[in-house]
Amino acid sequence: MTMKAVIVDGARSPIGVKKGKMIGIRPDELTAQVIKGLLNRYPKLDLADFDDIVVGCAFPEATQGMLIARGIGVLAGFPATTPAKVINRFCGSSMDSVHQLANSIIAGNLDIGIAAGIEDMFSVPMGGYNPSFHPDLAKKDFYMGMGETAENLARELSINRADQEKFAIESHKKALKAYKDGKMQKEIISIKYNGNVIDRDEGPREPDVENIQSLKPAFSIHGTLTAAPSPPISIGAAALIIASEDYAKKNNLPIRGYITGQSVVGVEWDKMGKGPLPAVEKLMKRTGKKWDDIDVVELNEAFGAQSLYVLRKGKWPVEKVNKFGGAIALGHPLGASGARILVTLLNVMDDEKAKTGIATMCIGTGQGIATLIER
Repeated sequence: MTMKAVIVDGARSPIGVKKGKMIGIRPDELTAQVIKGLLNRYPKLDLADFDDIVVGCAFPEATQGMLIARGIGVLAGFPATTPAKVINRFCGSSMDSVHQLANSIIAGNLDIGIAAGIEDMFSVPMGGYNPSFHPDLAKKDFYMGMGETAENLARELSINRADQEKFAIESHKKALKAYKDGKMQKEIISIKYNGNVIDRDEGPREPDVENIQSLKPAFSIHGTLTAAPSPPISIGAAALIIASEDYAKKNNLPIRGYITGQSVVGVEWDKMGKGPLPAVEKLMKRTGKKWDDIDVVELNEAFGAQSLYVLRKGKWPVEKVNKFGGAIALGHPLGASGARILVTLLNVMDDEKAKTGIATMCIGTGQGIATLIER
């Protein structure tokens, strides 16, 4: 019998940025604190029931190595009998974690698990340590920088610098408003580190238009992308409790959403930011949905140019997208972002009393991933 996969609940850490209070915390400790905070909401849950812990991480080495998921489970208080694994699909890693748990539940192979994501871009740099490039792939520009791929999209649709900066300013303003209205705090687990309690994202700030306009291009001398419409280097973690509908109901757990659709696609690696377009198209084709059926969307903001390309090329309903701001304001801790935008999506769906929502993102090397949530 086919089972239904549900999200019981989800939460995330604040996202830390350069010179912030989270610099130096171990990524396994950070993720464990998020999971413990999430589980504290359900004190009657038996941790021995959890069938798996699946953690997404884009660069699982150094402090993020040594099968970090297993260590996170121990630190979070799970018994030795709870298995764990690490998933790497670059930016889509933790959304893939959700998909893998959901699919195992649908197949009847497990009842409940944790899907999480972590990335500390300060202790493990983008690209990892001592990367090795295949010469044939290098000739094909397979290892092109993400900023350069966004410049390609900007050129294709003539997305100018002013539009990108306007998009970035709106991302910050929406995030600041969500905090002011007390909405963002609902999804965040306070983190304790180095004598501090960190309970809000460190990235969102009141835009300084004059400073933004003075910035030099970041990826090409004659390019349109600057640091302003780019997510800050960051650290963050997120986690969700994924269960079968039967297990959730039997144990009187809430159901914040049903995972009713998934997709993953490949696109040209030198235009990787277009990934959400075919990912969402594939998702809608599989589920029979149209834009009129979708209430809200979380689109990971890899860059302003990338996001504008997706919105314009796909003719997406802009008013439904990223209501609480996005990664340009908050940060994009690579392996955590897939889970993070799903946590935010649930929060936005609560606020909007929405019935359907999509979370989607582009992925380095040219991929896209999407998830449909219904309730």
